[in-house]
Amino acid sequence: MDLGAAGLTEQPFRTHGRPLAAVSYSSFADGLKVLDECCTQAHGLSLIQGPTLAGKSTLIREYVDSIPEERAVAVVDGSGLNTVGLLQAVLGQFGFVLDNSSTNELLGLLRVFVMQQTASHDAPILIIENTYALRASALRSLCELADIKHRGISALKMVLVSDRPLLPLVQSPEMQSLNRRLTHDFHLRPMRKGEAMQYIHAKLRAAGSEIPEFIFPLAVCTELWKASGGWPGILDRVALLALANAETLPVPTASIERPVLPQGTWKTTDQHAPADAQPVEQPPAPLLYLTHQGETLQELTFDQPRMLVGRSEHNDIAINSKFVSRHHALIVRHGSSTFLMDLNSTNGTFVNSRRVSNQVLAHDDVISLGHHRIKFSDPHAVKRDALDSDEFADTVIMKSLDDMRKLLAEENTELLPAATENLPTSGF
Repeated sequence: MDLGAAGLTEQPFRTHGRPLAAVSYSSFADGLKVLDECCTQAHGLSLIQGPTLAGKSTLIREYVDSIPEERAVAVVDGSGLNTVGLLQAVLGQFGFVLDNSSTNELLGLLRVFVMQQTASHDAPILIIENTYALRASALRSLCELADIKHRGISALKMVLVSDRPLLPLVQSPEMQSLNRRLTHDFHLRPMRKGEAMQYIHAKLRAAGSEIPEFIFPLAVCTELWKASGGWPGILDRVALLALANAETLPVPTASIERPVLPQGTWKTTDQHAPADAQPVEQPPAPLLYLTHQGETLQELTFDQPRMLVGRSEHNDIAINSKFVSRHHALIVRHGSSTFLMDLNSTNGTFVNSRRVSNQVLAHDDVISLGHHRIKFSDPHAVKRDALDSDEFADTVIMKSLDDMRKLLAEENTELLPAATENLPTSGF
């Protein structure tokens, strides 16, 4: 539909550049508050996270526009930047014209600048978008910048933005300079249904509509909210396409496309998500059936990160059999993947009658330990041939092995194999 036919003078749902109108909603307002608190605290460093099209760039732009002109602010896209690229980008944002300076010269120049600014004005603000895409060398430089202080106050306020959770990165041993300063771990959340309606109608009014309710009635707004999951960037795109596809007004629900929706960057068990937000349906936990000679001895729900199987009573699954080793096998759960590891057992671990040392489990696999069987039931399990595309992390296995070592140490038994042995690789 032509914009004029809908009574509009401008495109209300811009998908690039500055939006026609920045419409606030509860999570957006919370984000602005976090940014303000971060940049007024002595050691402010905040994480701003949300999936693609969650409104992160709009939030940052709105906050930067509210900062007094005399305060130095740098907003840098971290995608692919190494140390030199990062320092050049930051200094360029602060108004420096750079030549072919060395890394040490760039770092020294930036150090002097932020300390002078902190001494005479407010500390400068550094906002890095796509933080997860920084190279390792740039992350190390970020730690050096985080350590710059003037009279005990951090000389550079930092806001790290990403479409992936940043807390695991910041809490890693190499990033302790950032972790010590962390003041906020904020995740943008989708709009509630009522907020989505206000968002749509406010943008239509800004584009010239006198009666936005006629273009997108309440029932249509509800369907747009469902189709977008409440994420503002997706809502803009869905509303734009619905308006373009419509031949009559009001816009019919049949013109609404329904894209695949992203998940939030917070944990799925977080209880603070909006009450009327579209729920992300999680598959049920796998089931394990322990049997002996055809008789079911135990049925377990695999709702924990790992399970240790063996003869010792300290195991999660204790099997009293001379054919089962004291600590026989480890089963680790990560996302939609379940991984089985034999712990150098005497009689071996078998999956579907084949001896294995490591094995990604598939639905209805049967694990054999001596004369006992464990049937693995998970219709949602990732297929073995799709493991390369799965985000199964070696660190999860290593942490589980560390846990096992602690258990074994407490029992005063011999240690497990080294953590580098029997780890999953892309070849499985």
